[in-house]
Amino acid sequence: MITRSLGSTGPTVSAIGLGCMGMSDLYGPADEAESVATIHAALDAGVTLLDTGDFYGMGHNEMLIREALRGRDRDQVAISVKFGALRGPDGSWLGNDARPASVKTFLAYTLRRLGTDHVDVYRPARLDPAVPIEETVGAIAELIQAGYVRHLGLSEVGAATLRRAHAVHPVSDLQIEYSLLSRSVEAEILPTARELGIGVTAYGVLSRGLLSGRWSKDRETAPGDFRAMSPRFSGDNLAHNLTLVDALRAIAEEQQATVAQTAIAWVLSRGEDVVPLVGARRRDRLAEALGALDLRLSDRELARIEEAVPAGAAAGDRYAAQQMAHLDSESGAHHDH
Repeated sequence: MITRSLGSTGPTVSAIGLGCMGMSDLYGPADEAESVATIHAALDAGVTLLDTGDFYGMGHNEMLIREALRGRDRDQVAISVKFGALRGPDGSWLGNDARPASVKTFLAYTLRRLGTDHVDVYRPARLDPAVPIEETVGAIAELIQAGYVRHLGLSEVGAATLRRAHAVHPVSDLQIEYSLLSRSVEAEILPTARELGIGVTAYGVLSRGLLSGRWSKDRETAPGDFRAMSPRFSGDNLAHNLTLVDALRAIAEEQQATVAQTAIAWVLSRGEDVVPLVGARRRDRLAEALGALDLRLSDRELARIEEAVPAGAAAGDRYAAQQMAHLDSESGAHHDH
């Protein structure tokens, strides 16, 4: 397995990480036994980064990871956890809480659910507008001092917030959506991260399955699948976006690769400091995603991909308007069209 470092201060991890969210939440029903088998297959293939959030399935995802790690060497794995999103018992979203006391409380419950004595990277899922980032980071720094957390991460914050946080305690990596269809990070956020020596864990590398090569305009979404509300998956936007996928498919086929592999390889090509997270919920999807590591895109192929899917070509924002408003990374920035 090829490895990459999460920034200048963070851990060394596999070049592709496994995002576990879909095993518990937001993409409709998932098979628990298959989810555990997929985590096992990832570990066996040398994947060492597992990404989760305490609010994925309201603790379910962390307990699933605990189950999957039973009998495995905990220290061979880097577990990255997001916190702060508040949920109701019906699964509704109630805002964010990143107050220092809450940060410590959330972690106490996370450690218990994961069955571990430390989390490798701990990060607020979103900026809490009511709490200065310095206070949230200060609380995580204390947890690092005490040995409960190894590294500080951030998620979906803009360049200014990144600088403010990094001044308090070194940030190992910024988790942010980055794919052929979501490139707004390239303007200001990515250059700032690089200047500060902060790595990037890229999620949504297949744009929620749009770039999987398996989405079609008449595909039905299952109950509980948030794509039913996603602007990129609706009506004319979807029809436009699928033409981009078809253009990418033509290039992939010449490579004897799948659309998904080509999309992941493109993110890998962005730099040694970028680690794509793949949200595979099944072993076959995981195997396909890991095949991207064998795909070496030449400058000419990269140029052709750029031509097929130019920056800003996607129709529709990456989240519904209400959720876009919660993204510090998008405030004041131009949105992808």
